[in-house]
Amino acid sequence: MQEMKLDPHTEKFGFVVDGLGSHTSRTIMLSELKLLLASSARKTNANEFKEAILNSNVLHKNTDATRKESFRRLRELYGLDEKLVNFRAVRDLWTQEVDAQPLIAVLCACTRDPILRVTANIIFKVQIGDTVDAPMISKFVGEHVHGRLNEMSLGNIGRHVASSWAQSGHLSGRVNKVRAKVKVHPTSVAYALFLGYLTGERGEGLFNTFWTKLLDAPVYALHEQAVRASQQGWLEYRHSGNVTDVGFRYLTREEKT
Repeated sequence: MQEMKLDPHTEKFGFVVDGLGSHTSRTIMLSELKLLLASSARKTNANEFKEAILNSNVLHKNTDATRKESFRRLRELYGLDEKLVNFRAVRDLWTQEVDAQPLIAVLCACTRDPILRVTANIIFKVQIGDTVDAPMISKFVGEHVHGRLNEMSLGNIGRHVASSWAQSGHLSGRVNKVRAKVKVHPTSVAYALFLGYLTGERGEGLFNTFWTKLLDAPVYALHEQAVRASQQGWLEYRHSGNVTDVGFRYLTREEKT
């Protein structure tokens, strides 16, 4: 897998092009994201999410400091803003298939966390069943950031990133983590194809992007799931001969104000 380099124009959709992300101190926080979205109305803005975390304590944190930090990190990882198309699509698809939520979460987190995005390269370099440990990830990140992080920060990143890829299903094991194969669903495929669309791909190219590589599925399986996603109205799919056309009228819709 080649390193994914984002064009700055994607920032208007909610992508984050540069920076170190949240993995110096947090994972993708899948359990917290599930709690937050389950306790919030479909159309919830960033201030309302903040209120839910800080004042209603929907994440069940013990102190004000941890509540504030949790909101900050979730905001960094997912945007938590309906104006950001990549996060709005998460809300559109989130409740449709619970089993797809880990993949949707890591896909969104990869749009916003450059370090997590980079580490996909090491995750997909190893074979299913091979070991992927925190020191391997720390070393890989250290080579990528060229001295911008000290050893302690790199160690933290290695542990947090390994946990994040375990939460998404790409790694398994509590202590000794090994590469595992994830299972795709129509919603996770729809979201991965949509991210490819937002980053400039069209047609058959949508099925061969960084985002679809994260789904661990052959192209024919992605097409099968795209058909199912189109039957649910999450995208429009047409395939004839060598021509593939995929549209996203629902996910790209203009919201009335």
